[in-house]
Amino acid sequence: MPLERAIFKTLESHPDLWLKPARRELIAEVIRRREALVGKSGALATWTPPESTGRRPEDTYIVDRPEIHEKIDWYSPYCHPMDVEKFEMIFEDALATLAKKPRLYLTERVLGARSRYALLVRTVTDRALTALFTDNMFRPVPKDLGSSVFQEKPFILLALPYDKLDPKKYEGRLRKDPAKGRTSDIAVVMDFVERIGIVFGSAYLGSVKKLMFTVMNFLLPEFGVLPIHGAANVGQNGDCALFLGLSGTGKTSLSTDPERVLIGDDEHGWCEAGIFNFEWGCYAKMIDIDPEKEPEIYWAVMHKADPLEHGAIVENAMIYPDGTFDFHDRRLTENSRASYPLSFLRNADPRGLADHPRVMFFLAADAHGVLPPIARLEPEQAMFWFLMGYTSRLAGTEIGVIEPRSTFSRFFGAPFMPRLPQDYLSLLEEYLRRHRTRVYLVNTGWTGGPYGVGKRIDIRLTRRMVRAALSGELDHVEYDFHELFRFWVPRECPEIPRETLQPEKTWPDENAYWQRAEKLTQEFQREFEKAFGLLRVDPRVAAQCPGKK
Repeated sequence: MPLERAIFKTLESHPDLWLKPARRELIAEVIRRREALVGKSGALATWTPPESTGRRPEDTYIVDRPEIHEKIDWYSPYCHPMDVEKFEMIFEDALATLAKKPRLYLTERVLGARSRYALLVRTVTDRALTALFTDNMFRPVPKDLGSSVFQEKPFILLALPYDKLDPKKYEGRLRKDPAKGRTSDIAVVMDFVERIGIVFGSAYLGSVKKLMFTVMNFLLPEFGVLPIHGAANVGQNGDCALFLGLSGTGKTSLSTDPERVLIGDDEHGWCEAGIFNFEWGCYAKMIDIDPEKEPEIYWAVMHKADPLEHGAIVENAMIYPDGTFDFHDRRLTENSRASYPLSFLRNADPRGLADHPRVMFFLAADAHGVLPPIARLEPEQAMFWFLMGYTSRLAGTEIGVIEPRSTFSRFFGAPFMPRLPQDYLSLLEEYLRRHRTRVYLVNTGWTGGPYGVGKRIDIRLTRRMVRAALSGELDHVEYDFHELFRFWVPRECPEIPRETLQPEKTWPDENAYWQRAEKLTQEFQREFEKAFGLLRVDPRVAAQCPGKK
C-alpha cells in the first residue's frame, strides 16, 4: 500500500479526528488538556523533557532513495542516511501509535509566502500544542495554491512528540545513545521523495520547524530558488536587506530596526521575483531577553490579551505561580523559546514578500578580534564566506575552553542544508550578479584584541555601519585589500572613527594582531579541506580561502 494512502486510511478510520481546527479551538484544547499553562499576559507556557530542550541532530535522518542519493552531501556531518526498510518500520510504528490515540489533530498550512513555491503541509499529531505551533509558524493556504510547483504532492508530517520507539526493536538499526546507554528511542526522519516526515519522541517544537525548513532547502533549488537561513527587512523606499548569521551574531537585533519593516526573522527564499518568507511566525530565543534592547520580541510575547486570542507559546522558560516569567532562569536550558505569529510584531509585514535585496550582510561575532567591523565582498568572496558560515564560540562557555573557538556552519545553517554545496553556491552567484546585490561581512564581535583582552564592538557603531551600507554611503569611499582575508576594507565610514575600521590599528601590538590573524586563517584552511576537500567546489571560490598566497 502506498505510504500516503496508508496515512489516509488510518485517519479515515479514526473515531475522533479534528480536521483543520480553528486557532481558538486549538488554544482552548491546549488549556483544557493542560498541555500548557496560561501566563499572566495570556501567553501559553510549556516544558519539555530534558532530552527535548533542543534539536536532535544525531537522531535526524534522510531516507536514502536512488532518486535523491546523488543530490545529498553525505560528507556533511548532519546528513545521516536511513535505508527504506528502516524508515518503513518507523512509519508503521507511527501509524499504529496514532491509531491508538483518543484524539488526533490535522492542520493544513503552507510554507512559502509566494504561491508559486508554496508547499502544502498536512501535520497529523495527537498534541494540540504541536498543532497550534504549526498554526503559529506555517502560513494559511492561499487561494491560488493550484499555481504552486508543488501542488501535485503535498508534504505530510506525522508528529508524536511524547511517544518513544522501542529500543529493543531498533537495536542495531538506530544509533546507541551514550546518555542512556542503549539504542536511541527518538527519530526525526525526512523522506524527500515520498514527502513524508516523522517526529517520533522529540517534544522540542523546533524539531517540527527545522524538519520542514530542511525539506524546503532540498526541494527549492531544483526550481531555481536559493533558500536562505537569515532575516529580511525592507526600508521606506522598498529596498530589501538580508541578514545571515549564526546564534549570537546579532541577526535579530540588527534586522529588527524601527526604521525598516521586518519581512521575516529566519527562513526565506530568493527567486526570480524577489525574496519571500517561508513562515507565518517567529521562533525567538528568550533567554535573558531585554525589553529595552529587543522591545518588539518582548511585546509580541508579553502583551496582554485574552488567552484564546493570544496563542504565543513560551517553551522551557521559568514561570511562577502568579503567571510571570523569569527569562533569566536557565536551569532547564539555555534554549528557552517563544513561538508567535509575525503579526504580533508591530513593525512587520506578514505578507512576507520583498523585492530583490540591494544589500546582503554576513554576520560574524569574531572573538579573535581580527576581522574588521565591516568589509565588502566581491561575488567570489561572498560565495566563499557563505560556504564557510564563520563565527566564534567564547572562552569560558565550556569547561576546559580557554581560547575562543572558531565555528563554521555552511551557509549559516549547516544542519538544514542537505544538498551538495555547489547547488546553493551557483544560485547565490547567479542572483548576486543579476541584481548587483552588494555583500558585506560585518564583525559584531571583538576589537582591540581577542575576547578577554579587547572589547565587544559597540552595537551602535555596527548599526551605523549597516545603515551606511544600506544608504549607499559605502559605495563612494575608497577600500583597501586585506592581504590575509582577501576582502575589501573601507578607509572611512560616516560617524565612525577611522582607526575602528582597521582592526590592526586598535590592537596595542600590531604584530600580535597579524599573528592572531594568521592563526585564524590556518583554521579556515583546515576547515575548508576537512569539510570540502572531497567535493568539487568551484576553484574560483576555493581561491578565496584566507591565508598567504
